[in-house]
Amino acid sequence: MSESFEQMLNESFKTIRNGEVVKGTVIAVKDNEIVVNIGNKHDGVIAKNDFTNDPSADLNELVNIGDEIEAKIVRVNDGDGLVQLSTRRMRSERVSQVLQDAFENKTVVKAVVDEVVKGGVTCTVDEVKVFIPASLVNDTFERDLSRYQGQEIEFYITEYNPRKHRVIGDRKQLVVTAKEEALKEVLSKIQEGDVVEGTVKNVTDFGAFVDIGGADGLLHVSEMGWGRITNPRKVLKTGEVVRVYIKGIDGTKIALSKKFPDEDPWADAETKFAVGNVVTGKVARLTDFGAFVELGPDVDGLLHVSQIQRERVEKPSDVLTKGQEVTCKVIEMDPEAKKISLSMKALLPRPERKPRPERRRRENPMENADGTFNIDAYIAANPLEDEKPVKEAVETVEDKAEEVVAKVEETVEAVEDKVEETVAKTEEVANEVAKAEETVEEAVKPEA
Repeated sequence: MSESFEQMLNESFKTIRNGEVVKGTVIAVKDNEIVVNIGNKHDGVIAKNDFTNDPSADLNELVNIGDEIEAKIVRVNDGDGLVQLSTRRMRSERVSQVLQDAFENKTVVKAVVDEVVKGGVTCTVDEVKVFIPASLVNDTFERDLSRYQGQEIEFYITEYNPRKHRVIGDRKQLVVTAKEEALKEVLSKIQEGDVVEGTVKNVTDFGAFVDIGGADGLLHVSEMGWGRITNPRKVLKTGEVVRVYIKGIDGTKIALSKKFPDEDPWADAETKFAVGNVVTGKVARLTDFGAFVELGPDVDGLLHVSQIQRERVEKPSDVLTKGQEVTCKVIEMDPEAKKISLSMKALLPRPERKPRPERRRRENPMENADGTFNIDAYIAANPLEDEKPVKEAVETVEDKAEEVVAKVEETVEAVEDKVEETVAKTEEVANEVAKAEETVEEAVKPEA
């Protein structure tokens, strides 16, 4: 009993100083303050705003009479004989030391995002606000950071200046490091040709990035399917799970594809749509330069405007409609480029060739009515001593002339056929140019 009295006596002679951290017992809880007995025949008061930063908080729900509490002495005598205490300031200084150590030693800090502000997010580590700029929240820039609200995140302290109340965090470094480690692990497990499942993370104009278990692979728009795809956003959505195969690995870059070889609709197209074959399909799309005809799943052929009719067609839509079934002849097949050129005109009968107008001949007394040489008239006009050799020579010339005329006629017909072939080839070239123009138009066309 004497020892307890001696201890109490010694404590009563202790002096308290500003800035000292003391322990005490809660003896009263009011609406705006907490009264704490700290010994030395002194009571301390903790104002509500020195205990919590939540102005709507109810102190009666946070502490109870008899609770032990630790606080920092702010003022020894507040004028009423009470000691002014603060738990917030004590916690802030302790956290400040934690943050300073984290800044100097580059250790990881954990905190919950309590606010999304302009230019980034803020986290409160006890009483200290840490600001993380938007550019340092993730390894890719995100305009909308609302998904981080209320989420616990890890970050480094990259700038610490308590005098200016400036504490900057960086989450990006941790994200990059984690992805590099995940990528190494994934690359050690996969190889070209493997079929995997992944989640679409982001869709762009040129393709989609797919997470295949810790590493991102690029699914290019040209690899999203065997058919023609112009807008990846119409085919894939962020968060969608897709089945793909590893098309290629180049260092840390992974190329993905959904064009599985066993599903290639062009596998038998070279035989099925060989040049000269007559095929039937439906008009899938109309353009100014022609129509695309669907011949099968993901297999289209181009019916150029010059191949629709023998008569000139200004616009394909003047004679064709979307969904219309048409019968065409395959006039060109390129299995490597996966291009088929079609013609409806080739199935139409050729118009009858107009007879050549009879050539008017000058009247010649040396010609017969049928235009042949009149040897008798010639001899009569030019008498010779011996007419036989001349007659034989003239007959020979006439025979040769008939042969030449026949050859000329054959040559003219051959030239006409060649001209028609050349016209067809020219139309095919125009066809290719039109297709190239379409590709350029699609590439530069802004997204709706």
